[in-house]
Amino acid sequence: MSNNDKSRFKKVAIAGITFQAGSAAVDSSTIMAALVYQLTGSSIIVGAITAILRFGWLFPQLIIGFLAQRSGSSMQYYVIGAFGRATCMALMAATLWVGADWPRGWLAAAVMVIWVAYAFISGIVAVPYNDIVARSVPSELRSRLLATRFFGGGVLALVVVVGIADRLVGELAFPLSYAAIIAIASVLMFLSSTVFTAMGEPQAVGNAATKPGFFQYLKDGVQVFRTDNRFATFVYAQWCGGAVLMAMPFYVVQASQSGVSLEHVALLLGAQTTGALLSNPLWGWWGDHLGKVSLLRAIALGRVVPPLLVLLVALAASLPQAALFWFFMGVFFLTGALANGLTIAVIGFLMEISPDDKRPAYSGYFNAITAPAFLLPLLAGIIASMFGVTVVFAISLLAAGAQFVLLRNIRT
Repeated sequence: MSNNDKSRFKKVAIAGITFQAGSAAVDSSTIMAALVYQLTGSSIIVGAITAILRFGWLFPQLIIGFLAQRSGSSMQYYVIGAFGRATCMALMAATLWVGADWPRGWLAAAVMVIWVAYAFISGIVAVPYNDIVARSVPSELRSRLLATRFFGGGVLALVVVVGIADRLVGELAFPLSYAAIIAIASVLMFLSSTVFTAMGEPQAVGNAATKPGFFQYLKDGVQVFRTDNRFATFVYAQWCGGAVLMAMPFYVVQASQSGVSLEHVALLLGAQTTGALLSNPLWGWWGDHLGKVSLLRAIALGRVVPPLLVLLVALAASLPQAALFWFFMGVFFLTGALANGLTIAVIGFLMEISPDDKRPAYSGYFNAITAPAFLLPLLAGIIASMFGVTVVFAISLLAAGAQFVLLRNIRT
């Protein structure tokens, strides 16, 4: 690895570490789920938190993929998305602080409006980030890079975010404690954006003079889906992955309904972060040495376990309070480990199957096609309110099995 490659590797890693810690402070399945659950008491709105984040993250990417592919440059779009989402978090922190005495309904509405803006502005980042990182870091180092990002981000989140968050939730009145936690997220996101943009953008591959129109771009996307079997199967598997994720915000709801106090939400986040942290060396080694497809399959199989465990404990006789707390700590540890492994595998595999000169377009196609599946947590909220959260976990369990079967059909 040349000195220039080492420099880029370090800057991408540092930017990723600080963002990862910041995003942990607004994690949709712990901090944000607990915030809106205490504001509204609604399972539907809890489900909407993750659905909005996932859909908002994916939907803009079709348009951004077209614009980045056409312009031959990605950094300008990264700047808009990265600094925009950090600003949204600063605004949410200020709203929670200033609106502490507002009626809960008004405050909840303000939080949800800002969350929607955060989700869709965040979606601008993904395509340029994948494109710039793929041009900056060789393929054989990408899983290691992502593992470094998640490991360092996990350490920072555990030391700074979780430690401070646990103290704030205990010492500050609600929602001032959440305002302070989200302010920390904003600062870390601004730092991440600054480091990444300072790196600059490597030279793009391909002919920037070739600028197809938007409808030709969409037509090319349909052709890719029809002719590239690995791409299409990967899309189907990701749809199943969206159904698996529909249960994510309801682990904290199930913990609360089982008797675990939401004052311990920071500790659940800590368990999730620790799981992500300790598993990263394994996922980084696995992706670079055994392949991204092998890692995808292993993670899909592992994702069967958390909903299965929750279903078993829900059907069992009541457990002692202390045992329930440690049970959910273990579940959140496992979901954190699997979530990081999935991200490393999905980003790495998408980079690998995307042609160098069409990477922004492929990212746009993939994420836009899979976006509707990530609205399923909203449907999960409706299901949970009508039939109970155990039905949501049962659907998640079946979807994880289906995802594993589909990934078995992807050729390596």
